[in-house]
Amino acid sequence: MRPRLFGATASVAALGLLGSLVTACGSSGSGGGETTLRLVAAEYGNSPATSSKAYWDKLTAAFTAAHPGKKVEVTLYPWADVDREVTRMVKEDNAPDVALMGAYSDFAAQGRLYAASELLSVGTEANFLPPLVEAGSVGNILYGLPFVASSRLLFYNEELFDKAGATPPKTWSNLKDAAEALKNEGVLYPYALPLGPEEAHAEALIWELSNGGGYADSSGGYSIASEQNTQTFRWIKDNLVSPGLTGPVPPAKLNRQDAFAAFLRGEVGMVNGYPSLLHEARAKGMKVGTLSMPVSDTLGDGKTPPSAGVADWMMAFKHDDNRKLVGSFLEFVYKDENLSDFAGRYHLLPSTVSATEASKDAAADPSGEQFLTALRGAQLYPVNEPSWLQVSNTIKRNIGKAVAPSADPKVVLEDIAQQARDIAEQR
Repeated sequence: MRPRLFGATASVAALGLLGSLVTACGSSGSGGGETTLRLVAAEYGNSPATSSKAYWDKLTAAFTAAHPGKKVEVTLYPWADVDREVTRMVKEDNAPDVALMGAYSDFAAQGRLYAASELLSVGTEANFLPPLVEAGSVGNILYGLPFVASSRLLFYNEELFDKAGATPPKTWSNLKDAAEALKNEGVLYPYALPLGPEEAHAEALIWELSNGGGYADSSGGYSIASEQNTQTFRWIKDNLVSPGLTGPVPPAKLNRQDAFAAFLRGEVGMVNGYPSLLHEARAKGMKVGTLSMPVSDTLGDGKTPPSAGVADWMMAFKHDDNRKLVGSFLEFVYKDENLSDFAGRYHLLPSTVSATEASKDAAADPSGEQFLTALRGAQLYPVNEPSWLQVSNTIKRNIGKAVAPSADPKVVLEDIAQQARDIAEQR
């Protein structure tokens, strides 16, 4: 899966980032012991200049200065590899002490992770934003510690809207009207619909939520082929894709990064995005409006469905004699200044109440506050379901087929749902 916030796309070999980056004190010593902590983390940068190495060098040096004799060894992997690499380490009985990645529940189900209550003070554990706590918990026990997060808003190019005489949409029919006006003005992608394999599950969830659907039902089971979801994809197919309002690339082949790049070139009227895209667009001088995802016309007046949220997770693996060191390190990581520093570097949202309130970006930028507000009531992927890693991959590979010209959305969704059930039963 890729519930990613700012994934690196360049090869790690080219960036020179692969392998251990021993920080603060030289050699790594005894892997999981009392004095050396091994951290495996995703690389959030997309070039040497933006590499996460600078952040971890600074943080681990400060941690070691405050904890003489302790060492931290950091290894960075790109988002495309980090989940697989940590899984490999676990299978080889060589798990790190701490990992930062996109999935945790499989390891929690195996009994390999510490609960937050075993590591953190009561105040630190209680400081996480409630929607993130819910997503990070299995059986009401917090195992996945949310690190940074993001919510999604609908972006629209204000200059293209003005030229087309379009109005920012509040409902699906409004969105269709705006897309038609944009198309009439020659906009290449009136609405960019990235249902390609990079992150199709995010775009799909945004649309599902706006019609009262989603990936999971109230009992926690998968509801991929629900009536609401079927209606959603049928509407998208009939009202956006078939009339040619989603651009020249078939949605199943349009990846998120390509959609974002087209938006930054001024070729897209509307696209769902997150804070870093807004930052990039404004840095280019673009006039961009943001609003909550329009709701379906059948959902009902006054209904405000949750926005889609995404988080990345810290998790601590159990090793003999490492609990005290891991707890000290994580308490340090979750200090407001340290968490806010990382979130600010990548224009993401911190995961705690206090760091969120202290966010200077949110105070200075109304759109930043809008993302934070959306996150407080967001619905995340069902990451606390151990099968989600495989199920999300199935969704990413197949959900775009639901809006293909010859497809029956119901059949496509039912096929994905059956695969999800099979995966869950095999666990």
